[in-house]
Order: sequence, then C-alpha cells, then structure tokens
Amino acid sequence: MTTVTLLRSKLNVYDENAPAKPLVATTDGAEIARLLGEVGVRFERWTAEAELAPDADSDAVLAAYASSVKRVQADGGYGTVDVLRLAKGTPNTAPMRAKFLDEHIHTEDEVRFFVEGSGAFYLHLSGKVYQAICVRGDLISVPAGTPHWFDMGPDPEFTAIRWFNNQEGWVPQYSGTAIAAQFPKYE
Repeated sequence: MTTVTLLRSKLNVYDENAPAKPLVATTDGAEIARLLGEVGVRFERWTAEAELAPDADSDAVLAAYASSVKRVQADGGYGTVDVLRLAKGTPNTAPMRAKFLDEHIHTEDEVRFFVEGSGAFYLHLSGKVYQAICVRGDLISVPAGTPHWFDMGPDPEFTAIRWFNNQEGWVPQYSGTAIAAQFPKYE
C-alpha cells in the first residue's frame, strides 16, 4: 500500500447550520487536540514508524505496532483489537463508504490509530460539526454515544488499528437526520 505523505491532520469546525464556511480550520496538532478535547474527543499525534509491506495482513500490522496496541488496550480496557486495511482501487468500497456517511452513534467508544492513509470523522456536538481529517500517525477516540459519521473518501486508502470491547457495540444506531448530507464529503 502506498502512503501519501503530503496529507496533514486537519480540523474544520462548522456551525451546524452553516456548512459552507468553517468557523475554525487548523492543521496544528496541539490545537486539534485542544479543540476536540473540549468536546470529550481524544486526539493524539503519534509516530507511525513501521513501514508495512503492500501485502501485510492484520497480524503483521498488529505485530508492527504491538507496544502501542497493548498500551491503548490497557488505558481503555479494550478487550479486542483488529485492523481495517483498504488499498487504493479496492473494488466495491462504495457500499462500505455509504454505510457510515449518515449520522449515527455507537454504544461504545470508536478508537482508531491510522498507520497509513487517511479518513475523516465528522462529530456533531453542541451545535457544531467537527470534521477531523485523520492521517498516518493520528489516534482518535470518539466516546460512546457521540453523534458522528465517517468518510473514507471515494477511493479509500488507509490502514487503521481499531479497539473495542464488543463488536455489537460498533453496530451503528442511526439518528435519522440528514445533517451529514449537508457537509462537504472527504474527497
């Protein structure tokens, strides 16, 4: 899998009724962490030092980041960890993308560490929408019950380590609102 290294973490904060122009736009990691922390979302920039082979499977990814995996499991009490890896050009990703483009919640935390590529989390909190574009080296932890959606882009390319306690807790519970359709997609 090739990794685009020019991408940077970015946070856009919008008024929920004004999706055309962000109130805040920053690529400063400390500022992103501060702003997301104010609404209870953990964001950290780590070093994603391991270079993965194009055919690396989940076991190879987990082995490459074993110390980080163990640390997050211990910190959050997460019993399960897995890897989601999508290579550019993977067929039939449109239905997968569409599944998470509507606002939803989960009954447990959504924790991801991006070791390759990128994706965008949109968090709908306190009258605002926070678009957190996560890239290689970003850890984000969205607390259980947080209204959000995720956009992996039209031709996704990312590898993310995910932590959870119960896979059923990751089943999306949709809000039924159309808010996600009003905001710019991650292209």
